[in-house]
Amino acid sequence: MSDLNDPRVFFAAERTLLAWNRTSLALMAFGFVIERFGLFVQVLSLAKNGPSAPERGVSFWIGLSFIVLGVLASAAANVQYRVVLRGLKPVEIPEGYRTHFGELVNYAVAALGVALTVYLFFHGASL
Repeated sequence: MSDLNDPRVFFAAERTLLAWNRTSLALMAFGFVIERFGLFVQVLSLAKNGPSAPERGVSFWIGLSFIVLGVLASAAANVQYRVVLRGLKPVEIPEGYRTHFGELVNYAVAALGVALTVYLFFHGASL
């Protein structure tokens, strides 16, 4: 992939992976806020109009979609990072450097996003 024989190529790929990690975290956080805001609006409606059954509105599904999008972004970033790593020459990766730490963090973020999605899906509409 690269003919530079320069470790900066590897570090650029790692920075890109971590940038996608931040993006996926932001998408998941935004989705969570949207989902919880819908619950907040329901609570306000409950205080104003009296008791009613909690329901899953549009904000629930939009929020859940953002969380799933964050999980997919995290997983896709890992796949792309592996492709770049396979294309690098050994001289482009510093000796003794652990190349998989960023991937492990991304996998953890994706797993937590899946756990959040499952939790919200089964407990999201409860007040």
